[in-house]
Amino acid sequence: MPDLSALLSPASVAVIGASPDLAGLRGRTLKVMLRHPYRGRIYPVSRSHASVQGLQAYPSIDKVPERVDLAVLIVPARFVPDELERCGRAGVRAALILASGFAEDGNEAGATLQARIAESARRYDMAVCGPNAEGFANLATGLCATFSPVLEETGEYPQGRIAVVSQSGGVGFSFLDRGRPKGLAFSHVVSTGNEACLESFDIVEHLLDEGGAEVFVVFLESIRNARTFRRVAEKALAAGKPIVVAKIGDSESGRRAAASHTAALAGAGASYRAMFRRYGVIEGADTDEILDIAAAFTCFGTRLPRGRRVGIATASGGAGGWMADACAAAGLQVPELEREARARIDAHLPSYGTSQNPVDGTAQAIRTIGYCELARLVSLSERVDTVIAVVTARSAEVFERERESLGRLARETRKPILMWSYTLPSAETARIVAEAGFPLCTDMRNCARALAALAEYAEIKKRFVPPSVSSVSSETNGMRTRLESAGAALCEYEAAPLLAEYGIRFVESRLAASAQEAVAAAAALGRPVALKVQSPQIPHKTEAGAVALGVQGAEAITRAYEEVLAAARRHVPAAEIRGVLVQTMAPPGVEMLLGIHRDATFGPMLTVALGGIYVEALHDAALAPVPVSREDAKTLLATLRGKALLENADTEALLGLMAALSQFGADHGERIDSLDLNPVIVHAAGHGAAAVDALIVKRQDCRPS
Repeated sequence: MPDLSALLSPASVAVIGASPDLAGLRGRTLKVMLRHPYRGRIYPVSRSHASVQGLQAYPSIDKVPERVDLAVLIVPARFVPDELERCGRAGVRAALILASGFAEDGNEAGATLQARIAESARRYDMAVCGPNAEGFANLATGLCATFSPVLEETGEYPQGRIAVVSQSGGVGFSFLDRGRPKGLAFSHVVSTGNEACLESFDIVEHLLDEGGAEVFVVFLESIRNARTFRRVAEKALAAGKPIVVAKIGDSESGRRAAASHTAALAGAGASYRAMFRRYGVIEGADTDEILDIAAAFTCFGTRLPRGRRVGIATASGGAGGWMADACAAAGLQVPELEREARARIDAHLPSYGTSQNPVDGTAQAIRTIGYCELARLVSLSERVDTVIAVVTARSAEVFERERESLGRLARETRKPILMWSYTLPSAETARIVAEAGFPLCTDMRNCARALAALAEYAEIKKRFVPPSVSSVSSETNGMRTRLESAGAALCEYEAAPLLAEYGIRFVESRLAASAQEAVAAAAALGRPVALKVQSPQIPHKTEAGAVALGVQGAEAITRAYEEVLAAARRHVPAAEIRGVLVQTMAPPGVEMLLGIHRDATFGPMLTVALGGIYVEALHDAALAPVPVSREDAKTLLATLRGKALLENADTEALLGLMAALSQFGADHGERIDSLDLNPVIVHAAGHGAAAVDALIVKRQDCRPS
């Protein structure tokens, strides 16, 4: 990785393509740079002008009187590769490419130009950002190398701890624009464009290591390198520096759906959410929600809540009740306060107020003790972990009066306190509250979501254990050999023995190659049986009619055997029939689907869903990267909408099965495309869980030679 300090904190900058025309992007970029207090040296490079915007210009990069750290390229796309080559030969350490017309055009010419950029960056070990970027702002050094209109005018940009990294330049700078009225302070805004060389999480990692930013806002279209994401996200979580993302392009994948229910359930968006959940990356719905979450972390990221219990202090009973509903929708609790806490509060309330929670102090209490003291009293309750102060921030008079006490409470409280104004706050109120150290939200759902994000982050950080690398034993190597030597798809009779070695329990069964063998197998099993055709070309046997259930007696078994085979041949006339599996009918229970599928970006993922009729009807599935612990598996089950169906089932056995399957996926996920256990029957508590069917589809490059 090249040195990114030359890109983001250069001592000198050359602007290649600089122009005196302030209406064009080439002129605007230099104009923006000159309007901010950057103390380094700026050199315009122009073949047409001897001076540009009051600065001496140079005809080419090699004529600049010193070797510059950063070159900003804003010339037509077709000239960029050659200019980058000249920069490399001149010893330039970093380049920011603002020009468009590369791979984003979707044509071969643009892709070729972008490939040449990547090649030059590697050859000269340059840190190259872009192309098709909108530039960046390092607010600590005053370097604003961008044509964004957000930074065209000189203004106050308080230096702070929020860093924005965005694949979209326009959206990236919008966070700065919309965050400023909220009193939020930023350290960087960096747009990465097409990411021909540097990716978003390369930038995040550099800023993490640099130490100036405490909260990262990341706008993503895609993650290009899963390994980089894992490393950086784990590093950020360990450091307690949250990453808040906006992820666009969420769509169902549908790939390989003909062979695997698991793959059909696992869309690309679900995989991203699973990775975010594993590493404590917080997903936001829109710009304002993300900014409110970021504000909560800048104020209370080092004082995370111990739980999800919220105390609500309000001057408006209606607004307090509305906020209580928003908290419930966000997965928070609003408990009634204990007697001692209520007594302390009641001493300051009029008879028509209430201290139950929400604590309605009414306007009378706000006049006598103020918002700050009411919130402090609520925070003293042993039954709350956080507080929301519901206020009207339209007038700054009350907040000016409480300025000193607000600052003291923000410094001293151990419990996060957020404010929601049900009226539009004045600019002065917003400034007072921000300077005191409190987030001020104007959307109650965002306020509740921000508190929930603090609590979720605390929970994930507390339980996070870095995924361990599975040790490769001789047994594991032996199984890999068996997987590689098998065909493209492993039917249940082939898959079950491999999975059983990981402790995955299956219903007892035997393979029959004739009706006579099926009768003998059923007699040995001694109970009503199911008959299921075994063919790699028929992954969904029920849809093919190649399954018979609850069969007993020699005559019935013989007839069912022939019917199953006939149905299979009608469904796929050329199918290779390996035999018929004779299987004991499983006792009743809750049907689940468990599976492993290989995500194109993140690799093997565990899927859990309600099985049977619920698979297609509810599409209720949860994903996690492998491996998962039993605790991870428990958290995953809790995300299912239909989890109540498992209330009386043996969830402990199910958790063990999930952990075991995920370990199989971790050990062998590089060799398989998808794996289905469908269904898994979870019996009543204490009676275990067993898989009834299995299918492994191998990756196309993992077939026998």
